[in-house]
Amino acid sequence: MIASLADRSAPKISVLSAGAWGTALANVAARTGADVQLWGRNAAHMAQVSADRENKKYLPGLKLEARIIPTTNLVDAAKADLILAVVPAQALRSLCIELKAHIAPSVPLIICAKGIERSTRAFLSDVVKEILPHNPPAILSGPSFAKDVARGLPTAVTLAAADDSLARMIAAHLAIPSFRLYHSTDLRGVEIGGAAKNVLAIACGIAAGRGLGASAGAALVARGFAELNRFAQAHGARPETLMGLSGLGDLVLTCGSSQSRNYAFGLALGQGTPLAQASGDKLAEGAFTASVLVEMAHAAGIDMPIAQSVDRVLSERLTIGEAIESLLLRPSKSEI
Repeated sequence: MIASLADRSAPKISVLSAGAWGTALANVAARTGADVQLWGRNAAHMAQVSADRENKKYLPGLKLEARIIPTTNLVDAAKADLILAVVPAQALRSLCIELKAHIAPSVPLIICAKGIERSTRAFLSDVVKEILPHNPPAILSGPSFAKDVARGLPTAVTLAAADDSLARMIAAHLAIPSFRLYHSTDLRGVEIGGAAKNVLAIACGIAAGRGLGASAGAALVARGFAELNRFAQAHGARPETLMGLSGLGDLVLTCGSSQSRNYAFGLALGQGTPLAQASGDKLAEGAFTASVLVEMAHAAGIDMPIAQSVDRVLSERLTIGEAIESLLLRPSKSEI
């Protein structure tokens, strides 16, 4: 597949999931000159997108590029040179199972979700390796908001694959002037950075919602990054990856803007919105990742008090006030 990608100036690209991020990435792919299929399950939704050339539900006001073909036919969408899986983290396994009979061997599957599978504690790249052993996984992650990307505002992210040549090739095929991709072979570091920062963003949102101030927010980002760093390095991530776009960069963006669904979810909780209504019917991946992140940290003997507090609040074992008090009452220690 690396050779066939090298031979193509514009490969056929499929984007699986027509939410905000999937639609934004489809626009990016089409701007490279590629023919793009944008797949979604809901027939009525995809009919609207096709008729109006606009995803009014998830990205209103932003037109689809001319080279994008909306579809509900997964069999056709699987016939691509590159496939971007933009479904939620907890839905990746079922998508891979559906793809198994239709995807050609060695076609890369680029994971664009940020999370860890709850039922198995599996990293998303390992889910792909298990279900689709002949299709190399890649991870696209970094500081990015769908609306900014769709509008063509400058954005830089990381594209990771175990094979350096493949990572370079995919990055080259998806890059446009406003969407810069840095390539990496540190799959584990890139995917952990994306998964863990969502949990920490909920904590920062809660603090903002409770009016704890900018100083508390900065402390949460710094100490949250220390937690992320401990967890990631214990699982084989490289320190330089964690200091880059998919680690610190994504953490800073997600922990400081209400455009982030996870931060907005935490903000609503901090302002007193009941847990069941706090997401506003939008997916906050960190709410699903918190428990498995804490379980994995505990199993590896890794201290993650901020993530643990988020998990306890979300499972209603602690009130927000109790969680804040427990963090403030932790004994003093060396910062290192």
